[in-house]
Amino acid sequence: MFKDHPSFPFFLVLWLMISFCRYPALSQKKYVFEQPEMGSPFIISIHGDDSSAVAAAANAAFRKIDTLNTLFSDYIGSSELSRLSATAGSGKYISVSPCLMDILQRSLQASRYSNGSFDITVGPVVKIWRKARKEKIFPERDMLQKAMQAVGYKYIHLDSLHRAAWLERPGMQLDLGGIAKGYAAQAALQVIREAGFPAAMVDAGGDLMMGAAPPGRTGWRIGINLPEEQEELMPKLLLLQNRAVATSGDVYQYLEFNGRRYSHIVDPKTGLGVTLQRNVTVIARDGATADWLATACSILPLHKAFRLIKKFPDAGLLITERKKETLFLKMSKGFKNYLEK
Repeated sequence: MFKDHPSFPFFLVLWLMISFCRYPALSQKKYVFEQPEMGSPFIISIHGDDSSAVAAAANAAFRKIDTLNTLFSDYIGSSELSRLSATAGSGKYISVSPCLMDILQRSLQASRYSNGSFDITVGPVVKIWRKARKEKIFPERDMLQKAMQAVGYKYIHLDSLHRAAWLERPGMQLDLGGIAKGYAAQAALQVIREAGFPAAMVDAGGDLMMGAAPPGRTGWRIGINLPEEQEELMPKLLLLQNRAVATSGDVYQYLEFNGRRYSHIVDPKTGLGVTLQRNVTVIARDGATADWLATACSILPLHKAFRLIKKFPDAGLLITERKKETLFLKMSKGFKNYLEK
């Protein structure tokens, strides 16, 4: 499971307010299915005219998410990811499944794009901070320094030809929490599409992956919470189709120490929880990309975050940040293009 993911409920998704609504002039109805996955509520919304076929598609999508969780979870000791981490420092390449190979490749690409601000090898440090937040005690510096010796995406080696991975340094522990839910939402939506339902959306605990627009509409209308608010929305809504939205911030998970707030988001270069009081929303073409970009842009300085988002066609970035008593809001040109007119 991925219990530390911060997204839900930064978005108030307007389609939840109109669940099961009928369109008089159209034959399709909206069906909504929900069940816990990866430590968060996963909600699937599908438009269709055959309730049995829609339910079968949703069940198949949830099975896909279950399968990915058994591969990617760092909470489950028997997961493929945990078994790979257990071989760290062995000096051997380990065969991995196609799905794990794919997400590892995407994760390393994300690390290179973000200059290491997104790094799945930060697992040993993340576990220390999880315990610190639970016990409300600042981590010991010696423990953090020791854990940091095993951090570094350049110590992951992949053999694409033989579909194998080698974790070079002893003690390395991979943590896919900043990419796995977006990846799972994308995979689940693909299952639904292949079942013949293009107008669908998957909400992975706040990370959203949208298919084609609902019948009679030009897109999915998505409301964005105002910073540090659970219910109040920004004045303008997003209008999206065939896009993903992910969000990240420290509203719900942080540690207070000596007057500073340390986020659950760990900077791989320092081993410390991020102290920026920042909320980040990213729009991208696929769920995995939106997910890791939201994490990286929570860590990077503002100018580097907006420079990074420019590398991705059709992507958008919104950052709100509190400095002392002042709240700053900045959005990319691409983000503005998705706002409902």
